[in-house]
Amino acid sequence: MSGIVLVTGAGGFVGRHAVTDLAARGFTVHGVGREVDLLDATARGALIDGVRPSHLLHFAWETRHGYFWSAPENPAWAEATLDLVRRFREGGGERAVLAGSCAEYDWSPAALGGGDCLESATPRRPATAYGQAKLAAFETASNEAAASGLSLAWGRLFLLYGPFEGESRLVPSLVRALLADEPVVLREPTAVRDFLHVADGGAAFAALLASNVEGPVNIASGSGVAIADVARMVGADLSTVDHTQALPDGSPTRLVADISRLRDEVGFTPSHGLHSGLADTVAWWRANS
Repeated sequence: MSGIVLVTGAGGFVGRHAVTDLAARGFTVHGVGREVDLLDATARGALIDGVRPSHLLHFAWETRHGYFWSAPENPAWAEATLDLVRRFREGGGERAVLAGSCAEYDWSPAALGGGDCLESATPRRPATAYGQAKLAAFETASNEAAASGLSLAWGRLFLLYGPFEGESRLVPSLVRALLADEPVVLREPTAVRDFLHVADGGAAFAALLASNVEGPVNIASGSGVAIADVARMVGADLSTVDHTQALPDGSPTRLVADISRLRDEVGFTPSHGLHSGLADTVAWWRANS
């Protein structure tokens, strides 16, 4: 595989891993982070004109923990994403992969029905401003790509964990509590979630970009585990009184992905199981605390 790929958010939680995998696949990688203000139209234009990429992998968005769910910047990021893709296409770009979210799905019990989220079947009625902005960007980008002939895929991320994750998020809070010999307090210990090691998340996006698969693709492990069981795997002392995790209203009891497209069409399977991935994460925090 060859070509020039522009990666936005290249130094971020997922982007740093995708960059490594893309380079290993033979791409010439041009990564940008916070040094380029992608909410500025002039900066977006200069970036595309300067790089002239054949491929685009777009992660950049507002991601501050807790804040991003209702951030007023969400609509601006949706519009910036669409403008970036348009400029990329007009500059001769061939294939784009954009990062979406499981928050685009309808999380109501009636919609999920106790099953896994399937790209082609699970209703998309997001309850948060973040999910709404992501879905709006997906729908418009997909329609414009279909009309113009641009090859475009949309990776819907579920729950990632691993090195460099923000320390207030779930898994780092569990690990830090373990290392400090403090009890862990959970809001929804029985809630079932789909956890994927961030290195696998970055590798999945690289594999998706290198493929010809178009449309939405869940980026996840395809396996569900209760939050309390994750805490036990980490080795933390578990308490379920009160809460510290601020989750959006309507948070589902079960949120797990169907990964048939990722596995069968993209040809990707994770290299980390949850036990080995958590062990890697604990080791990283031990070395970096």
